[in-house]
Amino acid sequence: MFKKVYEKIKGFIKEEYKFILVLVIFYVICIFPVNYYIIIGGGISDISSRVVVDDGYESKGSFNLSYVSELKGTTLSYLLSYVMPDWKRVSMDDYKYTTEEDYRDIEFRSELDLKYSNSNAIYYAYQLAGKPCKLVDTNIYVIVTLDGYDNPLEVGDEIVKVNGKECASLEDVQEELLKVQGSEVSITVIRDGEEQVLTCKLYEEEDRKLLGVALQVVSTYDVDPDVEFHFEANESGPSAGLITTLSIYDQLTKKDLTKKLNIAGTGTIEADGSIGEIGEVEYKLLGAVRGGADVFLVPAGDNYKTCQKVAKEDNLDIEIIPVKTIEEAIEKLEEL
Repeated sequence: MFKKVYEKIKGFIKEEYKFILVLVIFYVICIFPVNYYIIIGGGISDISSRVVVDDGYESKGSFNLSYVSELKGTTLSYLLSYVMPDWKRVSMDDYKYTTEEDYRDIEFRSELDLKYSNSNAIYYAYQLAGKPCKLVDTNIYVIVTLDGYDNPLEVGDEIVKVNGKECASLEDVQEELLKVQGSEVSITVIRDGEEQVLTCKLYEEEDRKLLGVALQVVSTYDVDPDVEFHFEANESGPSAGLITTLSIYDQLTKKDLTKKLNIAGTGTIEADGSIGEIGEVEYKLLGAVRGGADVFLVPAGDNYKTCQKVAKEDNLDIEIIPVKTIEEAIEKLEEL
């Protein structure tokens, strides 16, 4: 039986080896992944369908996300990036904190960055608009496992308890670690939807006790009126924070910051209300111009300098406004 099957397979390969070879080459060229992301330019997208406040005020203009299209690299797209003028290769290693990480760790951080960004956007928009905003929950996630530390924690773990004590903040985690006598500590995490108790090594450095991981907190707020987010599955990262905050604020107030203009922008919204810089800002500026934006908001500093340089070299017709904080962004839009 097996001999007959083997002979048939052998005969097929012998007769169709050229076709099989073509299929293998096609796979390698078109599908086989490489350790790169390929950036292929950008554009803008009206955020109104992604950020919706119940019974929010409507704007006469628009707030727009400025984005870049980023693809997982294949052999074909990698080769094309050498000949396509607007395509750029970015090594996946540039997104890694350790050599052991893979794209799943990178994508988890990117998805978490969006949640963190939306959380900060809610807090500042509602605070500045004078609307009710109450902290109801916090989630603490492992975002990096550092080299040189031997622990079973993994990127994506949600830390819920330290030595059986529930922790609602990074301060709670550190406080419980400082209480530990010895070199081991029990860490309760949620991994793949299930609660697990891990025995971890505890390291002591400069009067601090460490697990050898980096953590990030995402807060959940109860607000009035409600706000909903409808970002697509492939939309992640923190760079929409500035525009998201402005959109929520504008829907909560009668001011209409847009003044009938198409406003695009990029920049993170940090826990202290500052606007953080982002990568690939020149692509986002060019995308804003292609999308017909009137104004481009950009983090002050190197991002703004890069945009000034590109605008001068390419003779771009767009107003570029640098901002350091969300309050400054609102003030400058009110002055338009």
